[in-house]
Amino acid sequence: MHMYLVFVCIFILSVVLVGFVKHYAAEMGLIDVPNERSTHRNHTPRGAGIGFYLAIAFVLPIFYFDVILSYAWTCTAILLVFIVGLLDDHRDTAPNTKFIVIMLSTVLLYFDNIVIDHLGVFFGFELSLGWFAIPFTLFAVVGFTNALNLIDGLDGLAATVSIVILGSFFAVGYMHDDFFMMMIAGAFISALLGFLVFNSHPASIFMGDSGSLTLGFVISMLAIKSLAYLPTVSILFIAAIPILDTVVVMVRRKIKGKSIFCADRCHIHHILRHFFAEDTRNTVLFLGVFQAIYSLTGLQLERHMDEGYLLILFVLNVVLLYMFLAAMIKRQKRNC
Repeated sequence: MHMYLVFVCIFILSVVLVGFVKHYAAEMGLIDVPNERSTHRNHTPRGAGIGFYLAIAFVLPIFYFDVILSYAWTCTAILLVFIVGLLDDHRDTAPNTKFIVIMLSTVLLYFDNIVIDHLGVFFGFELSLGWFAIPFTLFAVVGFTNALNLIDGLDGLAATVSIVILGSFFAVGYMHDDFFMMMIAGAFISALLGFLVFNSHPASIFMGDSGSLTLGFVISMLAIKSLAYLPTVSILFIAAIPILDTVVVMVRRKIKGKSIFCADRCHIHHILRHFFAEDTRNTVLFLGVFQAIYSLTGLQLERHMDEGYLLILFVLNVVLLYMFLAAMIKRQKRNC
């Protein structure tokens, strides 16, 4: 019961601090100016990640200082990612700077033994990474942090999808008595619910990189922690929407001969929003439910299962989604 009261405190403080950031955004230089890819038309405050991260950073040490101390490297890593996101919200940090800080933060996780060193059994062969553990972990964390950043394109979307994913990791922590997983997942869910008070359509403030980069990094960290309890491929299902969107978009760009990093309006949320007659709320609800179905599927997978067949199942999902979105793009006459 004590833990849930802590979460209520985080929710209330998140509402207060996000409201504060929204009120003083112009003075702090935290205004999002719309461009040709934006779905909003007005200048809107951004940097709500400052509010909801600080709500967590203020409350958790008061009640769980000993737990935070036992994961000091991890908490420092999250703080570093938050700081680079905050700097980016204020005056657009160079992509290389963000990349380096996220990589450095991922290395810090290693000191708390949060690293991908084993991928499971594929068609009877056990895959241990050995020397490749840290490079693979870097690739996975940087990749997912960027993926979550990419779906932050509609009011409430990144927060809604993140709440579903974090809810799955809270359940994993609860089932396996991992207090740290429950504490972090629950704290971020509470803070995001406070943020959604302002970010549900029509949004009066955006989370910015201070929010999306921090969230992406925290979800990556929890995903690695959960590998002690779940098969590796189940993580692909639990965090499916950001991963599927990024993979499909990059494959499409590669096939078309474009740079995989070029910006466009061909992400899953852009295509679905047009399908839902530009209704942002229905698009976000649909993707939230879609993510919940994937997450529940991931939670059903047993740790001793052969992951080769699970990986084939996930790749089939990628192929089917690619074909479905390609048909939608053609119908919508999009230049993707």
